[in-house]
Amino acid sequence: MSDDHSDLSARLQRLEDLDAIRQLFIDYGAYLDAGDFASYAQLFDEEEGEVLLGPIGRAKGRAAIQAIMEKSGAGGGSFHLVTSPVITLDGDRATSKVMWTVVVQGADGNATTSMLGFHHDQLIRRNGEWKFLRRKGTVEIPSVYQGPAR
Repeated sequence: MSDDHSDLSARLQRLEDLDAIRQLFIDYGAYLDAGDFASYAQLFDEEEGEVLLGPIGRAKGRAAIQAIMEKSGAGGGSFHLVTSPVITLDGDRATSKVMWTVVVQGADGNATTSMLGFHHDQLIRRNGEWKFLRRKGTVEIPSVYQGPAR
């Protein structure tokens, strides 16, 4: 009987971990789109969090991550869609790969895809919370975005 209980506990923990990591992806896009870079930086591990975002640059530590995002001019006027997550759990660590798509308003006023790429993540659970340890973004289709339609 105890084996059934531990199996059920392990399965429940796995589902909770996957859900928490998926929420991290959703929050990432929402904070980025809102230009809330202070909340965005809090998604990264306090001790070792690092972001590598191609032309935007590389930053380690929450203050540096917030600063690089503020300097990038990202946020506002765009909508990040995070899809196709592949998550591999390993205790208090995980890896993931997600596709991201940036949608903006085109010159004709309609939604248009601006960029598409992938994030390759290393994640850590510290103090019961999942955070990005390292997030590396790659661009598969570069930006053609020229700013909001006027």
